[in-house]
Amino acid sequence: MLVLSRVVGELISIGDNITLRVLAVNGSSVRFGVEAPKQVNVHRAEVYERIQRKQVNGKGR
Repeated sequence: MLVLSRVVGELISIGDNITLRVLAVNGSSVRFGVEAPKQVNVHRAEVYERIQRKQVNGKGR
């Protein structure tokens, strides 16, 4: 795991075409903006896990 410190407005690059920008920090909450190509799905972890469970159970088709 890579651990980085960033301040509001700074960027984190992932590969050649994904960028995370720190938009706001409020106490223990951090808001990120994600820029990625349309073909890259971006989800919060709990949403991604729900999608995966539905696909495994055959409900995602």
